[in-house]
Amino acid sequence: MTEDLTTLKCTDLPKGSPALTPAEIEAYGRQLHSGWIATGDRLSRRFEVKGYPAAHMLANAAAFLSEREGHHPDICFGWGWCEVTWWTHTVGGLSVNDFICAAKLDALVAG
Repeated sequence: MTEDLTTLKCTDLPKGSPALTPAEIEAYGRQLHSGWIATGDRLSRRFEVKGYPAAHMLANAAAFLSEREGHHPDICFGWGWCEVTWWTHTVGGLSVNDFICAAKLDALVAG
């Protein structure tokens, strides 16, 4: 789990594949910005930005990233904020795909 998540590509996980264990979630989480919170079966981060256009641009960036990875989050935004929430439907919880996408979004935002 020490491989740089931004170098990995999301893979299809068949229904019934195991979700990450709490120890795996913690280990992968150490590679992410501290704003990411793993709660239950979700991985979320609320980004604070300057104004509505910046929030919209961040939401679009997350959407384009997710389309490229084939792994899609819930995205919600408003004036000055954008929240992105990842989880993997087929495993009923979190998978490495969620952490790959979160790491890539972190890198994109860090510029």
